Amino acid sequence: MSEAPGVARDRAWTFDAVESVSRTFALSIDLLEEPVSSWVCTGYLLCRIADTVEDDPAIPPRVRADLLETYDAVLDPDDGTDVPAFLEAVEPVRPADGGADWRVVDETDRVFRVFDSFPGEVAGAMRPVVREMAGGMAEFLRRYADEGGLRLRTVEELEDYCWYVAGTVGEMFTNLLDCYGTSGPTPDPDDARSFALLLQLVNIAKDVRADYETENNVYLPAEWLAEEGVGHAAVGEPGRTAGVARVVRRLVDHAEAYAPGARRYLDCLPEGQAMLLEAMGMPYLLALGTVRELRGRSREVVDRARTVKLQREEVEALLAEAEAGLTQTELTRLAEQVREGPYHRSDVRI
Repeated sequence: MSEAPGVARDRAWTFDAVESVSRTFALSIDLLEEPVSSWVCTGYLLCRIADTVEDDPAIPPRVRADLLETYDAVLDPDDGTDVPAFLEAVEPVRPADGGADWRVVDETDRVFRVFDSFPGEVAGAMRPVVREMAGGMAEFLRRYADEGGLRLRTVEELEDYCWYVAGTVGEMFTNLLDCYGTSGPTPDPDDARSFALLLQLVNIAKDVRADYETENNVYLPAEWLAEEGVGHAAVGEPGRTAGVARVVRRLVDHAEAYAPGARRYLDCLPEGQAMLLEAMGMPYLLALGTVRELRGRSREVVDRARTVKLQREEVEALLAEAEAGLTQTELTRLAEQVREGPYHRSDVRI
């Protein structure tokens, strides 16, 4: 059965929207084949809407929590709350110039039109995961509402937070694999969790300064900071750079400990099916490369003037490998080379 013209236009828009808010995630979506690419693209935007609300420091934490709970109600098939009700609640606090992220929030109805066009099994694989994300984010916002921003206390709390903002996305992808009907084995939930934690902990490690200055969030656990004689409020102080950098290195080590489980998760993805291995292998390789860079440059993360990330040439070289198709053996080779040094350099590549 052909798709309604309006839905087809909305579906095409979702790909442009992902490109506008996350060029890194867009790389993976572009690698996927249909129908999985459309499923993952729309699922990502459903999560991004929640993430945009959660991240905006200009909106009081309890108001953000209320908005996330309204969004959760929109996703609840037994609740009468609809998208217009969510957008009406957002309007009074929507930033005047919120950029691409808030433009996606403005188009929530388009995202939901595409979502509603999917088979029931696919929508059912996505809905509870996005609801868990929205509910978990709301819980953390209420927990730290009086502090104005998140101030995570323990490693366990950090990992719980990472689950809500990233593990749920990984769970969605695993659910969608079941809908697609891959030939690979079912991933172990612990390995799926490791994959998500590797990626999210690396993101947190490289964005410590930006998270503190732009979102008023400190994800570095207070228990680790205390061992360096640093409190959450002092993370941005120049005199604390060395101590905070040591905590960042510790976080990088903690993230890398999840790499073996992440690799076992990827082992479950079949070769030559809808580019699934390539799409998920790409963020894994980028995370390993970022770990490599952070090991020697953790102090730069704390320095407001610098950003630690992979060179564009390395990303493009890895993307070219993924676009050509990967086997499990080739993915292992790439991972080993990325760990050694920048992949695009001739003295590293085979």
